[in-house]
Amino acid sequence: MKKIFYFTACFVLFSYTLQVMANSQISPGIDESKLEASKNEQGLSVNKPEFDTDAFAKKYRKITKDGAVMQALELMQSVNIAKYSYNALMGNNLTTKPFKIEFKNIAEINPEYASFDALGWQKKDTLYIYINEKHRNAPPEAIASLLAHEAIHQDKFPSLNEETYAWTLEAAVWMKLLEQNPAAEKSPSSLVSRENMLKKLFVKGDYTNKYIKKAVYTNPGYKKLPTRSPGFEDENL
Repeated sequence: MKKIFYFTACFVLFSYTLQVMANSQISPGIDESKLEASKNEQGLSVNKPEFDTDAFAKKYRKITKDGAVMQALELMQSVNIAKYSYNALMGNNLTTKPFKIEFKNIAEINPEYASFDALGWQKKDTLYIYINEKHRNAPPEAIASLLAHEAIHQDKFPSLNEETYAWTLEAAVWMKLLEQNPAAEKSPSSLVSRENMLKKLFVKGDYTNKYIKKAVYTNPGYKKLPTRSPGFEDENL
């Protein structure tokens, strides 16, 4: 169990940092209690058009049983910018095995993780992504963007460069998917609030990582991370 937890601690830092950002220097975030009624009324009908889960069950059987995740994966496959992450989730990663993805009450793992948007976990040679179950009714575009980020984390060696890359990719995927469905940006989902915050930083930096990098490098949640890690050695990233 200690080994598994060690890997988990490495994977979840980005979620903690984004939560700090939402509560402090960048955005006050969204009051989940005020959104609940709106999400229940609008989440499925407005943000998630009908999706034939059975038609994709075989294709994604090694990754997930959840139709919302399947829909997000299909969106990732539809845009070139998310193809690397999509292929990583499908098995083209350091473990050579598909990720396992599901929605979960993350607080059941540890109450301290209750506010995390997602949690990465490695058990033996398999990578897991647990998405906070409060995001189940988020637009598939937002879930796809989150997964594009998560797919970058494949080992126990996190770094500031890696987080900067993952956050920037998440913002870019979100913006690309909004071209297909602009209405997703107006969803009351707290996951959309996260994506819009990253989009704001990305656009402010003239579509570079300038302000995302600043947010990563100055955030106390990452103060113990090294600058570089395997695959992310470039100081100018």
